[in-house]
Amino acid sequence: MNATSQAENQALARAVLELDVNNHAGVMSHVVGLFSRRAYNVEGILVMPVGDGTKSRIWLLVNEDARLEQMVKQVEKLEDVLAVRRHGADHRVFERLEEFFR
Repeated sequence: MNATSQAENQALARAVLELDVNNHAGVMSHVVGLFSRRAYNVEGILVMPVGDGTKSRIWLLVNEDARLEQMVKQVEKLEDVLAVRRHGADHRVFERLEEFFR
């Protein structure tokens, strides 16, 4: 595979970040603002309250590139982020949504 094809394949690779966060006004803004300040594009966002509503789960569909590991470390440092899990792009949470928008 030539260098151009490798670069194109890497640009298309995606990952899903699953975040457990405290549920209150401004948390989504802090998380997405971190990506925005670093010019890191978020392809999809899904948020749902968990349990009694004091916590939420955020799923972010992002491009997989060399900066992603550093982005995960930065997200983990945010005050209201309780946990971060990284999944492959085939994670089922975005599966139905992607079918809908094709």
